[in-house]
Amino acid sequence: MSNSSISKAIKVLEDLLGGLNQAYWEANSLDRKDFFYDLISVLHAELSELNKLSVQDHYLDYEPVTEELRAVRPKLSRLRKLVDDFALRSTTATRLEYLINEAMMLMGHNPPA
Repeated sequence: MSNSSISKAIKVLEDLLGGLNQAYWEANSLDRKDFFYDLISVLHAELSELNKLSVQDHYLDYEPVTEELRAVRPKLSRLRKLVDDFALRSTTATRLEYLINEAMMLMGHNPPA
């Protein structure tokens, strides 16, 4: 999986959540809003589970806790490929691309070169 700690994973997932929230509010169609909402819901569930852990456990290696996060990888990959079409503002697209790459590395997937 990854060599990231739980505390690093929480930071990466919270940052991605912020980027997805921004993209959600910029989306101009219900389909896009639904797409982002699905990802946002999955991240909320994962972060909720991680927040149940003791602070003393935050140094441990991270691996996804919820099945939903494991299942969302293809959708994140799709968003990474289509980020310029899905995010209206170039700053949002650039930020999302970076955050998705961070999250994919966290989940053990290397971003494309």
